[in-house]
Amino acid sequence: MTSPIRRLPVYPEPDERERMSRETWERLDPRFRTPNQVLGRRSTVGCVALEITQRCNLDCTLCYLSENSESVRDVPLEAMFRRIDRIRELYGSGAGVQVTGGEPTLRKREELVAIVRRLSERGLRPSLFTNGIRATRDLLAELAEAGLFDVAFHVDTTQRRRNHPNEADLNAVRLEYIERARGLRIAVIFNTTVHGGNIEEIPDLARFFIRNSEVVGMASFQVHAVTGRGEWRERPSSVTPAAIAERIRRGVGLPRLAWDTALVGHPQCNQGAMLATVGDRAVDVLTDPLLYERFLEEFRHVPFDRRDVKRTTREVLGVALRTPFWLLRGGGFLLRKLWSVRGPLWRRERIGKITFFIHNFMDSDALDPERIRNCSFMVMTDSGPVSMCEHNSRRDDFILKPLSISTPEGKGLWDPRSGRLLPVVNLR
Repeated sequence: MTSPIRRLPVYPEPDERERMSRETWERLDPRFRTPNQVLGRRSTVGCVALEITQRCNLDCTLCYLSENSESVRDVPLEAMFRRIDRIRELYGSGAGVQVTGGEPTLRKREELVAIVRRLSERGLRPSLFTNGIRATRDLLAELAEAGLFDVAFHVDTTQRRRNHPNEADLNAVRLEYIERARGLRIAVIFNTTVHGGNIEEIPDLARFFIRNSEVVGMASFQVHAVTGRGEWRERPSSVTPAAIAERIRRGVGLPRLAWDTALVGHPQCNQGAMLATVGDRAVDVLTDPLLYERFLEEFRHVPFDRRDVKRTTREVLGVALRTPFWLLRGGGFLLRKLWSVRGPLWRRERIGKITFFIHNFMDSDALDPERIRNCSFMVMTDSGPVSMCEHNSRRDDFILKPLSISTPEGKGLWDPRSGRLLPVVNLR
């Protein structure tokens, strides 16, 4: 008898995706090939950064760009498209791609739209990673039409925004950005760099994201990393993933969060907790590890559209609960969670979903080869994918390298500093 789960849509070319997943799985060190490992099961990669400019309109105290970044011209579209095609070739349809920089909205608007459209046409999931200053609603609407999947707004005190000295004051900026994206068919993410000056504000920030979780689907926290041209060259000992996780827990108001249920790559690199929200109450949906591991296996090729979480959830539950296991084990789990928030549900308070994620990027002078080998976060360069932490540690090696570009006369080398083409004979 055919499982009802097979009635759900799957990613195109499942045989290709299965092969790519197997290659990702085999790339991992054996001790990380665990039943709760996302890489090689549901994902061929965590995400891939596509840096479309090195320019920026802010001067962050913890900037990961290099001292030479501002002198580099925007990589030609031909090279961008080549990198996009390479991402599709290596990681298959459904791979998440961060359209980033620098500040990607500084790129010519028609080129930014063309890049997002190319990603979407290749079956990839483009996300705009921006500080939001130039990300108008009109631009977001145009990008959504071109196939944008998410917008990730980076807002925090490292950016030294005028008249916003702390994270509480910056909530006004966050609310403005939420309203820009509200109603558009894009998911909304917020990124926050955590340092000694804002770590104690995290509980309040977590509560802010809970209150706005009908729009904000993810809040990502990056640990202060000593890399790039950042000014703060020493991380306080108090700023650790564990300290951040504990402060998120306090803000959420639950006795514990299931940070260890899902593993993405190396356990020292990433932690995540997924919550459903009803009003200001949160429910941890990853408290049953065996249920999650069964989910990873059975839904490994089923795409979930986080742009419309409610519809996706209804479709998945409607099909999954027709099977004995998911009806009994999953149905019982669901009923217990619903019972815990029966009050706000009865009052018909707003319903949302939010994932809290912690990225522990490495200092440029302290790269761990094991973490590099098992990396889930890659940067696509002209030479292929490179771990984000490794890329940040030697950024100039990549951004200052001349690129092969087509010319009417054949092939030429594009110089990143001048933006000029230099003809080359017999270039391969």
